[in-house]
Amino acid sequence: MSDTRGNVIIRLTDVDKSFDDERVVKKLNLDVEEGEFLTMLGPSGCGKTTTLRMIAGFEVPTSGQIFLEGEDVDDKKPNERNVNTVFQNYALFPHMNVFDNIAFGLVEKKVKKDEIRSRVEEMIKLVQLDGMEKRMPAQMSGGQKQRVAIARALVNRPKVLLLDEPLGALDLKLRKQMQGELKALQRRLGITFIYVTHDQEEALTMSDRIAVMNRGRLEQVGTPEEVYNHPETKFVADFIGESNIIEGYIENMTDDSIEVTMESGKAVIHETGYRMEEMVYLCIRPENLKISMEAKEGFRFRGQVKEHIFIGSTNKTMIEMPNGQMLKSVTPAEDELIPVGTAVNVFWNPGKAVVMRTKEEQIYNVIEQSVEIEGMTNDQIF
Repeated sequence: MSDTRGNVIIRLTDVDKSFDDERVVKKLNLDVEEGEFLTMLGPSGCGKTTTLRMIAGFEVPTSGQIFLEGEDVDDKKPNERNVNTVFQNYALFPHMNVFDNIAFGLVEKKVKKDEIRSRVEEMIKLVQLDGMEKRMPAQMSGGQKQRVAIARALVNRPKVLLLDEPLGALDLKLRKQMQGELKALQRRLGITFIYVTHDQEEALTMSDRIAVMNRGRLEQVGTPEEVYNHPETKFVADFIGESNIIEGYIENMTDDSIEVTMESGKAVIHETGYRMEEMVYLCIRPENLKISMEAKEGFRFRGQVKEHIFIGSTNKTMIEMPNGQMLKSVTPAEDELIPVGTAVNVFWNPGKAVVMRTKEEQIYNVIEQSVEIEGMTNDQIF
């Protein structure tokens, strides 16, 4: 299979969608590359499924354009677009067996019978349903039904496969198994997958890139490593995995570092490009937050151990800071634990802290850059 990455197969340009007076997708700009597994991740109501339905043609953008292989498809019906969709409820025909369910699209297109049989048999082998051709949906497990739905979509040889939370109805064990199978299938076929989920672990496990959505907007697009280790906004840091998010301001600066003052203490961070007294958030993942009886250079940050929580291979330690904020530190289960009630020093590798601007600073920067804001709404600024 040749690597086609780098070629944009789907482009969304300034896409807006409103239902009555509710604006659910706001000025969305996104390029999806050919052959990639892109996941749209976000909480319920963030606009991810609506975006998927607009790409599929089931919803029409209020404004903006959607391109498939460079062609504007806004006026094309779903069956006129070279995409197929797999829904959470699978939408199988209960009166048809496995073979006929998979063949349905080809029959509708009046493909020759010999080719239909050949292509359906190919799909049945691909999704490992050999010997189940005559089985009815009611006789199948959730995982088997999901495979039928995927085979029915793939048999049409779409350029893009859209998947709307297809694993949501499965139990945890089967869900994890199907995650691996789906990713392996996508790699083998080289088809572009756009996958919608609210499950962060699922997105991190399966994706080449993740598009994180919040309230109809894209917060960040990047690889799983980028969105986890270098979140660009407080929402991304808080939504993907666990985070310690601490608000502060920049009190001192050098050529290669900043000193951040917070309610509960101070810390030196190796970052540049900020200004004195700028308001920032620090994001430190629990696995990077450390505690010690001794003070560490560059940190004046003390708290008290409140609780230890055993989580199999790791322990989570909760540390209460003087302002009442609870911080989390995760360590291997075999490490010795500092007793509850002990006063400790909190620190981290300065290179492991992510500095993010607050929304107050975003407003400040808009004003500082002399952007004309008269008459602009908050939606236009952010």
